[in-house]
Amino acid sequence: MSRIFLVVPVGLAALALVVTAAWAGERRAPAAADLGIAIAPAAQSQPTAEPAPADAGAAPRPDPDWVSTVAARTGVTERALTAYAAASLRVEQEQPGCRLGWTTLAGIGQIETGHGQGGLDAEGKSDGAIQGPALDGTEGNAAITEDGAPDRARGPMQFIASTWRAWAADADGDGEADVDDVDDATLAAARYLCASGADLTTPAGWTQAVHSYNHSDEYVRAVLGAANTYAARSR
Repeated sequence: MSRIFLVVPVGLAALALVVTAAWAGERRAPAAADLGIAIAPAAQSQPTAEPAPADAGAAPRPDPDWVSTVAARTGVTERALTAYAAASLRVEQEQPGCRLGWTTLAGIGQIETGHGQGGLDAEGKSDGAIQGPALDGTEGNAAITEDGAPDRARGPMQFIASTWRAWAADADGDGEADVDDVDDATLAAARYLCASGADLTTPAGWTQAVHSYNHSDEYVRAVLGAANTYAARSR
């Protein structure tokens, strides 16, 4: 996650009404005109999980039919969408009060790296290493060092090294927490977003969570727009 430190306007939380109100099934968001932004109301298609495997402790996986249908509607690749939906289902089990929708993760994935830039293979890895700009304090970026050199955000969800060390996750159970693996990175992002304990279906909770991922009002607005677009298309 790249870090650009800007001040968030007091009224920004109101913008999150669109994406948060769209979280749960058929609930509708208020008209975009009421919020002063050109984003249509959206309800989102909720992922369904595959039947529980024999191993009761296994992580839930989204139904492949749901993934195929929603990927076709939204333009998000099936591989990336599987990761977003799986992480949403996982944190629903772990932290049911968070209520993180897959569209928020998809919005972040789109803004950060276009869902893995050149594409993701069957294992969830991108065709090449994904690295953000050097965080050397120039061009609006924060100054963050790692091993004496400017750090760079890595992977499809753009984690800096220190944040990855704190939140690294092994979503696919392969024994490795890999920042370049979309499953691992997305689950880590989901847990990070839910860390405050806030309800992400509330405007304040959603805004706080996304702003914690990147301290920029422009970033929050961009994620909101992308998430709302996916929510609308998913129906």
